[in-house]
Amino acid sequence: MLEFNCVFTEGIRQRLDVFVAAAADVTRSRAASLIEQGFVTVNGNTADKKTRLKTGDNVCISIPKPTAYTAAAENIPLDIVYEDGELLVVNKPKGMVVHPAAGNYSGTLVNALMWHCGDSLSGINGVMRPGIIHRIDKNTSGLLIVAKNDNAHKKLAEQIKEHSFTREYEAVVYGNIKCESGTVNAPIGRHPVKRKQMAVTDKNAKNAVTHYEVLERLNGFTHVRLRLETGRTHQIRVHMAYIGHPVAGDDVYGPKKVIKSLNGQCLHARKIGFIHPTTGEYMEFSSPLPEYFTEFLKECRK
Repeated sequence: MLEFNCVFTEGIRQRLDVFVAAAADVTRSRAASLIEQGFVTVNGNTADKKTRLKTGDNVCISIPKPTAYTAAAENIPLDIVYEDGELLVVNKPKGMVVHPAAGNYSGTLVNALMWHCGDSLSGINGVMRPGIIHRIDKNTSGLLIVAKNDNAHKKLAEQIKEHSFTREYEAVVYGNIKCESGTVNAPIGRHPVKRKQMAVTDKNAKNAVTHYEVLERLNGFTHVRLRLETGRTHQIRVHMAYIGHPVAGDDVYGPKKVIKSLNGQCLHARKIGFIHPTTGEYMEFSSPLPEYFTEFLKECRK
């Protein structure tokens, strides 16, 4: 356990999670997690992450040693688009879960990464999500970036937070979108009743912005390109359903009728772009549409 004390000396009353992130050199989400788990005290007492510090407040921060990851590394083939000493860009297939969770403790992208990278994965997101900076759903295919160390993880996560991280998707959605392009700007939070789902809501929600552009109008469907300005859970799926055009095959936010040829939503993370955490160079990678996607396009054109 690493422990150290800091005294807040600035005049402006700063939020506790912001102060801890800077003092401990961790991401703000990691700082919030430490606070919520009781590893941070203010003047000897636990506090909320939103607590505003006063001049002279003594902040004690304890950072526990990483817990050994118990899931086994698995020799699962990876489609690696790019790799260097700091990061990897991986093309995830449809049907693969990104990280272990209840009901999915093997066969995940993390299991495959552990085999490929060994101990060379960032630990910021904890033992269940080593190296994982952002996620895509099990039945969404496409590009993900993975950090090999905490410095790379922190710098890449900051780009996502500042909206300078390029994330472009393609999808087939139900119906005929009237406009050639548009923007959905609607906050997303946990569904008030269906707790495993997200929804457009004003309660406990975060700002969410999705830009879309029509690529092709099909028989009962529309092929679209989507660009994320923010990165909320299920953002594209929730936003497209919100405007009346849910993603084809999405039986959670769209019609319950299953499209057998899809086996899940027709959504592909096509392009990813970021500033390299060490070189400062802007890098961009693209992934071709997978077979399930192109075959469905052919079906819709008939």
